Amino acid sequence: MSVVKMSLGNTEVLPAQRASSPGWRDPRLWIGVALVAVSVVAGARVVGGSDDSVAIWSLRSDMAPGDMITPSDLVTSRVHFSNPADVDRYFTAADTLPASRHLVRGIGAGELLPRSGLGDFDPETVQVSVSVPRTLLPPTVTTGATVDLWITPAGSSSGEGAKRAVESVVVVEAPSVSSDLSGSATERQVVLGIPDNEDDLAKILAASSSGRLMLVGRG
Repeated sequence: MSVVKMSLGNTEVLPAQRASSPGWRDPRLWIGVALVAVSVVAGARVVGGSDDSVAIWSLRSDMAPGDMITPSDLVTSRVHFSNPADVDRYFTAADTLPASRHLVRGIGAGELLPRSGLGDFDPETVQVSVSVPRTLLPPTVTTGATVDLWITPAGSSSGEGAKRAVESVVVVEAPSVSSDLSGSATERQVVLGIPDNEDDLAKILAASSSGRLMLVGRG
C-alpha cells in the first residue's frame, strides 16, 4: 500500500508504514507480563486467605448412646465458625481421640463430634427422660455434664428440706431453651443416665411427675 502526496504541480508516492508489534526486548511487554503475574498471585492469596474453615470430625452414620467410636466411624467436615471459640467444643481432625470413646448420647449421621459427647460406658445405667422445673435446673447444666439429683418435699417451692436421691448422674441430653419442644414455659425435659435401681427410679420418676426434682451440677 502506498500513500500519494500531492503538491502543486508535483505528485509524490510515498511507501506505506505499518505499525509494528513490540518485540520481546520491548520493556513495555515485560512490564505487562509482570503486572498480570502479580495480579494472579495476589488473587490466589486473597482466595486462599478467605478459607478460614476448620476440619472437624463428624459421624459417618447414626450411633446410639454406649456405642464406641472408632476411626472408621468418622469423616471430616470443613466448618466455618462465626465465633472462633466454638471450635473448642468439638474434636478437630488434628485431635487425638480420648481413651474413653463411648457415646454418652446419640449422635446422627453428619453431626459434628462434640467433646461432651464422649465418656465412659456404664452398662448398669438406663436412660430416663425427666421433667425439671426451670427454676431448679441451672443454665450451666448441658449435655455431658455430671449432676446430682435432689428431691424436694411435697409442697415445697424453694427446695427447703431437699434430699439427694442419686449422685454423679450423666446428662445424656439437655435441649437448649430454644430447641426444647416440650411446650411448657415452666419445665424442661432432660434425659439422664440413671443407675438401674428400681427404688431410685421410682423416687425419681415420682418427683419428676410432681415437679419436685432438682439437678445440681458437679464441677
